[in-house]
Amino acid sequence: MTQGQGFLTIWSDIAPEHETDYLHWLTREHTAERVGCEGFLAVRVFRALPAELQRYVICYELERADAVDGPDYVAHLNDPTPWTRHTLPRLQNFVRGGGTVGCTAGLGEAGFAYVLPLAQHLPEDGKPLVRALVRHDRVVAARYCVTDLARTAVKTIEKNLRGIDQAGTERSFSGVLQIEALDEDALISTRETLKQLLDPANVDPTIYRQVFRLSRRHLESRA
Repeated sequence: MTQGQGFLTIWSDIAPEHETDYLHWLTREHTAERVGCEGFLAVRVFRALPAELQRYVICYELERADAVDGPDYVAHLNDPTPWTRHTLPRLQNFVRGGGTVGCTAGLGEAGFAYVLPLAQHLPEDGKPLVRALVRHDRVVAARYCVTDLARTAVKTIEKNLRGIDQAGTERSFSGVLQIEALDEDALISTRETLKQLLDPANVDPTIYRQVFRLSRRHLESRA
C-alpha cells in the first residue's frame, strides 16, 4: 500500500451537477500536476459507495512528510490554474492533512477501503490495531498515518479559494486510518474492531471504492 514515508489525504464533497467536471479536472489536470511535484510519488482517488453521496477521498503517497510544505508543492498551491480556480470554490466539507506514515500491515492494494480521520492519536503508534485488522478475512492491508499539523496549516492562495482566510483554519485531523479489502463485506467485518475509534460509536463508517490511480511512473512513460 505504501511507497513512501509521507502522506497527504483530502476529503471533499461535490454537487451532482458539477461531478463530471470535477472528475475531469482531477484526472486530466490536477492529479498529474500534483504527482509531478517534488516529493510526490502517486495518488489514488476513492469515491464513497452510496450513490447519493458525492464524496471523494484523494490519497497521495509522498517520499517524506516534508513534501507537504515543500517549495515545489507550495509554489503550485500559490499559482493555481484557471481550472483549479474554477473548481475549488465548489468543494464542500473539505478536510485535509498530511504528515508521516506511522505503521503499516499487510501487503498490496485493494479496491474497497475505509479511510477514517481520527481526532486522537492511536495508542502504541497504532501497531496493534493495524495488525489486528489485517487478520480479518479478505482484508489485505492497513496503515496508520500521523498528521503534521504545522506543515498542513501553511497558508496558500488555494486555501483562500476554498474560503479559508488568513485568520482562519482549515479542518484537519490528528491521524488517519486506512483499511483496504477485497469487498464491502470484508470491511464491514472490521466494524467491531473499529468501534472504539468511531464517534459516535454506532455510526457506520463510509465505504469507499477506488476509481483512479496515477503514479510518477505513468507521467514518466507519457513524457
